[in-house]
Amino acid sequence: MFEMKNESDKTATKSKNEDFLKELDRDRTEKGCEYAILVSLLEPDNELYNAGIVDVFHRYPKMYVIRPQFFLPMITLLRNAAINSLKYKTELALVKAQNIDITQFENQLETFKTAFSKNYDLASRNFQTAITEIDKSIDHLQRTRDALIGADRNLRLANDKAQDVTIKKLTRSNPTMAAKFAELKSHAAEAAE
Repeated sequence: MFEMKNESDKTATKSKNEDFLKELDRDRTEKGCEYAILVSLLEPDNELYNAGIVDVFHRYPKMYVIRPQFFLPMITLLRNAAINSLKYKTELALVKAQNIDITQFENQLETFKTAFSKNYDLASRNFQTAITEIDKSIDHLQRTRDALIGADRNLRLANDKAQDVTIKKLTRSNPTMAAKFAELKSHAAEAAE
């Protein structure tokens, strides 16, 4: 924002540059301007203002007072400052974009780790369940095997007992059966004669 001030030689009361700085600062703030420059012919004998570009930052931020002959150099300074500012803003935007990329990468990594951990937990539980079921199956098969071995042992003992059975052993303590077998034997002997 630029404001120009000039005073006629005929004016009875002479204004000072200081009289306009407060209002200029308010206008700069209201209009959202970064810099405010008072281009002034007031106080023509003041060596401070005649020497060149005067900053009044001590009272008002980003404000200068210049004479008209310093208008073009001031524009050039502001232009260069804007170009440098744009360069820095571009670099800052790039750094922010990189930070956003890093943040997004970190978020994606955390999402992946969380999903992987969840899948690992599910797989681990299923694995443990499968091992438990295998152990139960092994126990069941072991009991079945033991039962089959026991049945085989009992069949062998029964077979041994069956092979050991003779007519003499069956009739030894049974007089009725002994008499019947003796009778059969005598009939067989008579038939053979």
